[in-house]
Amino acid sequence: MGAAGWAMSGHAMPDAVATLAAYAVPALWLSSLSASGPVLQMAGLCAGALVTAAAVGSVLRRIPRFSTPADRVTLLRAVLVALCAVVAVPELFTGRSSFLVPVLGGVAFLMDGLDGAVARRTGTASPAGARFDAATDAALVLVLSIAAAAVAGPWTLAIGGMYYVFTAAAFFRPHLREPLPPSVSRKAIGAFQPLALLVALVPGIPWAAAFPAVALALLTYSFTRDVVQLEIRHRSRELPAAHAHFRHPHSPALPE
Repeated sequence: MGAAGWAMSGHAMPDAVATLAAYAVPALWLSSLSASGPVLQMAGLCAGALVTAAAVGSVLRRIPRFSTPADRVTLLRAVLVALCAVVAVPELFTGRSSFLVPVLGGVAFLMDGLDGAVARRTGTASPAGARFDAATDAALVLVLSIAAAAVAGPWTLAIGGMYYVFTAAAFFRPHLREPLPPSVSRKAIGAFQPLALLVALVPGIPWAAAFPAVALALLTYSFTRDVVQLEIRHRSRELPAAHAHFRHPHSPALPE
């Protein structure tokens, strides 16, 4: 590891501690503003802490451990998502909605892409950073789907949960983790998810619930297409291997 690598390694732990502090203080303040009761307040705080811990863990689990300027942007986005969770989880059970989730979620959404731009500008782009960014995007969609459930109905949770269902399925079918070719439609559909949920959370917009409905339909199509493509690719590899090991019982013995 060069001098730059050692410098990035030294930033990992301070960045993690700063992220935890950046979450804890405003989270306690936001929770104190809620009239939902101590149980729901604690549920919101725990949900936000889970988002923050996952983000910090993404940085600290790296071998070798490192943190880049782009990672700091993603960590900040993760804190905003966590603060959304502090507010959104109690609202899911009380049925009340506030302006805080669309404001905080809107800022996190607008910051999407900034971390990638910083990574390219500083020459610190990495697969680990890309995975961290994708996980933060997924957490934002999940939290916004929880908030939208209080407005449009619990079916919006399917939008936020689909990424995690796909991830869980990959534990049983590892080929689902394989990279797919770049797709403009996949990126566009992914970017539309948080936007559609944010629209549903802004009061006074006619037919606001239609946006998450369209988002869910597009997301279902996108995930189905990707799963089918990965399954076909996996099957195409299995068939030649199966034929190579298969020998007809009446075929002549091959020489050793």
